[in-house]
Amino acid sequence: MTGSPLLAELIEALRCLPGVGAKSAQRMAFHLLERERERGLKLAGTLEQALQRIGHCQRCRNFSEEPVCAICANAGRDRQVLCVVESPTELAAIEQATGYRGQYFVLLGRLSPLDGLGPEELGLDLLSQRLAEGEVEEMIIATNPTVAGEATAHYLAQLARAAGARPTRLAHGVPPG
Repeated sequence: MTGSPLLAELIEALRCLPGVGAKSAQRMAFHLLERERERGLKLAGTLEQALQRIGHCQRCRNFSEEPVCAICANAGRDRQVLCVVESPTELAAIEQATGYRGQYFVLLGRLSPLDGLGPEELGLDLLSQRLAEGEVEEMIIATNPTVAGEATAHYLAQLARAAGARPTRLAHGVPPG
């Protein structure tokens, strides 16, 4: 199509992003090459650094450059309340939209045996260890209201009860009235 194997490789590489199809990837590649070469180089450098240096917090599994993220390291956060979310996206949304001051645990998915996601892949052994420490009194389960999210919530509630923590669930839906 373009005659440039490198351009074709750039377009294909951009397609790894969610919601980016062939046309969008082509539009992005052409834009970077036509008008934004300097910013494209900055993007490439920042992307490379982020992929190399950002890992997961050892305590909550959120994204972090340090072994323990800033939220877990913050002594001002309430360690008796733990909110369990499916992804760092939900953690960021709760942090931005609410006054929640507790701790988090990020599952990085939901139970889905067909997709090969079981308790081990979600770090539930780490969550069980954290609950066994005895600090957590309430575990807020903030999984999505899908079939897999509800199954995950049920499993999490059992873990919390077994550790002596009170499981609660975020409300969802439209109130009648």
